Amino acid sequence: MNMTASLTESYNKGATDVPLIEQPIGTFFDDMVEKQPDREALVSRHEGQRYTYRELQAESNKLASALLDLGLATGDRVGIWSHNNVPWVLMQIATAKVGLILVNINPAYRTSELEYALNKVGCKVLVTMAQFKTSDYLGMLRELGPQRLPQLQHTFWIDKPGQGDEQPGMRRFSQLLAGGDAADARIARIQKTLKATDPINIQFTSGTTGFPKGATLTHRNILNNGFFIGECMKLSPVDRLCIPVPLYHCFGMVLGNLACITHGSTIVYPNDGFDPLTVLETVQAEKCTGLHGVPTMFIAELDHPRFKEFDLSTLRTGIMAGSPCPIEVMKRVVSEMHLSEITIAYGMTETSPVSCQSSTDTPLDRRVSTVGTVQPHLEVKIVDPETGAIMPPGQSGELCTRGYSVMHGYWDDEPRTREAIDAEHWMHTGDLATMDAEGYVNIVGRIKDLVIRGGENIYPREIEEFLYRHPKVQDVQVVGLPDRKYGEELCAWIIVKPGQSATDEEIRGFCKGQIAHYKVPKYIQFVTEFPMTVTGKIQKFRSATR
Repeated sequence: MNMTASLTESYNKGATDVPLIEQPIGTFFDDMVEKQPDREALVSRHEGQRYTYRELQAESNKLASALLDLGLATGDRVGIWSHNNVPWVLMQIATAKVGLILVNINPAYRTSELEYALNKVGCKVLVTMAQFKTSDYLGMLRELGPQRLPQLQHTFWIDKPGQGDEQPGMRRFSQLLAGGDAADARIARIQKTLKATDPINIQFTSGTTGFPKGATLTHRNILNNGFFIGECMKLSPVDRLCIPVPLYHCFGMVLGNLACITHGSTIVYPNDGFDPLTVLETVQAEKCTGLHGVPTMFIAELDHPRFKEFDLSTLRTGIMAGSPCPIEVMKRVVSEMHLSEITIAYGMTETSPVSCQSSTDTPLDRRVSTVGTVQPHLEVKIVDPETGAIMPPGQSGELCTRGYSVMHGYWDDEPRTREAIDAEHWMHTGDLATMDAEGYVNIVGRIKDLVIRGGENIYPREIEEFLYRHPKVQDVQVVGLPDRKYGEELCAWIIVKPGQSATDEEIRGFCKGQIAHYKVPKYIQFVTEFPMTVTGKIQKFRSATR
């Protein structure tokens, strides 16, 4: 951590004493394997699988070989639509090794969002779960069909041993993997041609204009971010990190998987989706030293009726991120879960993701009231959103960040890339923040019209655009309302067309299966007009407090 004695303006630059990694992910991973081939790399409790670093390398090489056999070439896009499991991490390593761009698809996506995402980036291959709880992923793909997904050439479903019937037009993931050759000479040949600055991952962020944007990240972006995040946590090969946060987000994929891989630590998945009991069981059984989560996850673990049954004394560190943590919860996490060195991280997908983080020795009051200080090799400044002038310490403005972590750009969207990243390469986050004289950053609000529900970023405009498709909706405004459990919940204010009437159930029924469950408004209010300013702009803040 870079600690400056006393800043005269809200600008800070991270330390540069530890150099940046300039290798592609696959090459770095192979080097780590050579250092500790027999150390445990991955434990997936719900699948009953364990891999050493050498075994994980062999399986990843088999998958890379099998993907090449499909005729894929460096730069082609390959999608993964799944919760946490072994195939997910195999896809992450295998695609990086042969320069394929991994496209993370949120498991909460439904037909409309899936169709947009796959077509936007031209996915040629999709690996998907078959189903999860009430979600039928193969059914959604069949509903879309080849006509609506013209670029998708191959679909593989993640099967369990002896599971289920064959799926017409789709193949089993186990068959794909079995066809690969761990000693395939093409892999090493391709790895030599890859550069750290090559794009390797696309993650969709909700769009203010109604459609998600594909934030495109490079090897250099996410490998270095994973490394410096791990440095903040003081990770080493003896650490075992429990990762209940989703891999389709940067939180699981970078702060989890890559933080471990860059430090030779062990990745531990307690379950496919979040379940507080399996997290507690896993920490005890696997003697985990680290645990990640958003505040709602830690609250669910602490408040579980069986919490006191478990020995969590091996825990030391981890990351709490996604939304601000109440001070009382943080105190309980430190005292009752033994997470004395837990850290807080702040960032966004477009910055790989972390820009600021507290360290293991940041005083507790600062860990709760701030998001720490700027990460190494990065710059952070707080500016006046109108003039761009850097603010004095303690005064709020827009947080901007610059350095290796800033994304390659939005996929096939130069105009919106230029809106986000200025001519001097600063990423404008849209978040309102302050920086104190010691460089600690505090997020105080948002410039962008954004709702954060339980760690999920939701742009109301996207929900509004979708609800406009309903035949009875004349106008709609979506706002966030305070919520004790999730931080914020969505509320839709709807004006129906003249002579029409609609019900809450009708609107929710229209959303079901079309947009992710967390984007479906919890509250629906039917009104005849919206509160307006004198210039005719809708006052969303008044809608949110009515």
